[in-house]
Amino acid sequence: MREGGYDYIIIGAGAAGCVLANRLTADDRTTVLLIEAGGDDRVFGRGRPKWLNTLIHLPAGFSTTMHHPELTWGYRSEAEPAADGRIFDVTRGRVVGGCSSINGMLHVRGTRGDYDRWRDAGCSGWGWDDVLPYFRKSEQQLTGEDEWAGRDGPVRVSQAELFPVMHQLLDAAEAIGLPRAATFNDGTQFGGGPAQLSVYRGRRQSASVAYLASARRRRNLTLLTGAQVRRIRFENGRATGVEFVREHCSGTALARAEILLCAGAIGSPHLLNLSGIGDARRLRSLGIRPLVNRPEVGENLQDHYFTRIAWQLAPRVRSLNGQAHVPRLLLEPLRYLATRRGLLATAAAQVFLYAKSRPEEAEADLQFSVAPASVADMMPGVRRMRPDRAPGMTIGSCHLRPLSRGHVRIVSADPSCQPAIRFNYLSAAADQEAHIKGVRLARRLARQAALAPAIVREKSPGREVVSDEQILAYARARGGTVYHPVGTVRMGRDAASPLDPQLRVRGVEGLRVVDASIMPNLVSGNTHAPTVMIAERAASLILAQR
Repeated sequence: MREGGYDYIIIGAGAAGCVLANRLTADDRTTVLLIEAGGDDRVFGRGRPKWLNTLIHLPAGFSTTMHHPELTWGYRSEAEPAADGRIFDVTRGRVVGGCSSINGMLHVRGTRGDYDRWRDAGCSGWGWDDVLPYFRKSEQQLTGEDEWAGRDGPVRVSQAELFPVMHQLLDAAEAIGLPRAATFNDGTQFGGGPAQLSVYRGRRQSASVAYLASARRRRNLTLLTGAQVRRIRFENGRATGVEFVREHCSGTALARAEILLCAGAIGSPHLLNLSGIGDARRLRSLGIRPLVNRPEVGENLQDHYFTRIAWQLAPRVRSLNGQAHVPRLLLEPLRYLATRRGLLATAAAQVFLYAKSRPEEAEADLQFSVAPASVADMMPGVRRMRPDRAPGMTIGSCHLRPLSRGHVRIVSADPSCQPAIRFNYLSAAADQEAHIKGVRLARRLARQAALAPAIVREKSPGREVVSDEQILAYARARGGTVYHPVGTVRMGRDAASPLDPQLRVRGVEGLRVVDASIMPNLVSGNTHAPTVMIAERAASLILAQR
């Protein structure tokens, strides 16, 4: 720790925190403290079994790391009324790299309309044309000729290698009017194609690998792991420091310029509440002295919800299921070491399909994430899913722009007490309709001549699930989260929004929020790449104002 403090304190070494740490310390005159509650992500980092940290960097390891208690916060939702009263795991990374160290490595920007809607709602400087340069700045696209791709950025992005049945699926998609997309990077996102992955030569490209690894060598960056921030300190309405606990000892760090809160859509509103920024009535009832009355902090919670459709494939059809069982499974480590390919180099999906649930939709509002694999137990939340022995294929049908809204609300002044989290999945009629349409469209794909010969039977939801009511009941009972919470500290022009478009917290000075919580609305896809973009743009805003 530096005497006299630091220029910047970054709270959270997740995707956004790693980006900011790299960009701000590029000037060796700028000192930065990066505080992370979790541990080191490096294979030979201290304090964690080497096998577990190895899984962080092994793409297929996400199936274990996403639910491991040493790498996650252990958040759980309240019972979700419109999802059969089920309680959902709210997986958030508690490790250097944050969720980028445990996620499925799917790289999606979203559509032009996503960001133009942000701009039109008052977030000047956040339209598609404004954010596109920061996507490009962050990426190093490694495959294909694509004029929209970034080429020199830190995040290496590859393209999934497709099994033959995935090509059959894309042929089937073309037969129903979903063309093969030349690119998913131009802001249109319609049709199908290989998924883009934050994977390079069989290794996860987390924000820690892409951004923080090089910055760690700089003397002006201090990384403090295993330190949980309990409160942001203010003097005369300005954020001046943080109080934290590390190894059961309390500590304080001071910031001369700004504090940058990057704790995510769950952690950021909770820490703001603990620090006196939120609904003043609720804070007083918990014994917290309000500093700024911002009732919207923690509201506007959004997430992507998906419904699985799975098929058993013919014995001759190649799928990942066969590679996940002995004896072939025993050969996979050798294959990986020799080629950096195979089962262990596999991410969460091989193909994306984007479609419209209704003709009148201006943009695709359904995303199908497709994997040549299926599991024996389709219940969401099962932490050790068993691959089927027979070949299989699974489509995750996701409604990209849900209308359902939830909240993250503080329930105790004790920082170790988790907030109340409710998403209200499927509470909006439009969301229910979209999930019904998604299942029906997936089934239509399976009936096409290009794909039907490869299919033996539909495993889930099964042919007995026919009517809209039955499909919706299946979605309520068996659907799951895609782990994309956003929106709880939204930016906006209106006075009620907690942040201005410069990401500064209204009512105080010296404090910004930089993570997925700032999104006014969900983007049309996975949220890691947009979060990196947000941090890249935030870094440029901060540096321009120095």
